[in-house]
Amino acid sequence: MKILDGKVALVSGSGRGIGKAIALKLARNGAHIVVNDLDHDVAHATAAEIEALGVRAVVCVGDVTALDFGEQFIAAAVDAFGTIDIIINNAGYAWDSVLQKTSDEQWMAMLDVHLSAPFRILRAAQPVIAAAAKAEIAAHGRATRRTVVNISSVAGLGGNPGQAGYAAGKAGIVGLTKTVMKEWGRYNVTVNAVAFGAIMTRMTAGEAGSSTINVKGKDIKAGVSDEILEAMEKGIPLGRAGTPEEAAGAVYLLCLPEADYITGQVIVAGGGWQL
Repeated sequence: MKILDGKVALVSGSGRGIGKAIALKLARNGAHIVVNDLDHDVAHATAAEIEALGVRAVVCVGDVTALDFGEQFIAAAVDAFGTIDIIINNAGYAWDSVLQKTSDEQWMAMLDVHLSAPFRILRAAQPVIAAAAKAEIAAHGRATRRTVVNISSVAGLGGNPGQAGYAAGKAGIVGLTKTVMKEWGRYNVTVNAVAFGAIMTRMTAGEAGSSTINVKGKDIKAGVSDEILEAMEKGIPLGRAGTPEEAAGAVYLLCLPEADYITGQVIVAGGGWQL
């Protein structure tokens, strides 16, 4: 048996990057996965990789910021598997500018994807989790442990020049995490956050502007210059940026039975880097 055998995990933004690494990590340890991405082909390719590991995967293609996405995501899990055990709110991106050059559109986009989207997903999940927990308590005296891991950032903990919207959204998810932890403790749900430092993804790898992320028809520049990346790594006690697989490992730790009594915490996975 694998440690997460039979668990059902929803991972937003899991078509590529850190989200994909998280989904694969959970799947290798026995979990069935609901894969989400904006890109149909990318999402289905990741689902195929997951199923090759011997577990099931279903795909929920869609924009996490859509007002009805939370209900769609939760329904995909319940329709396919009948339950929810793990929710990973991972989807996100950076759209950076210094404060005076940040438009209202940028500001709201960052709050929508990093804070409002997780809020709506968790709101949609609550009736499913509450009903399951109450039935388990009635039958066995205790609910099965379930877990939520929200993704934050060191920028949300310490701020970062040029990232007012991103940092605000990532700070907000910490407050949401601690509130839901207090509301859902009675259902035996642990709710934690992982704050990532510099992880080598499309958001950080490559010369600034050499790649883009397309969101709602808008191409948003990604990547940082080699000089900035080198300076970042000099400030990391471990001396390097992390990999998506290392980021996934931090999330995975909070899904293990050994973390059953850890809740309301923010774990920093940043190689010791602090902003």
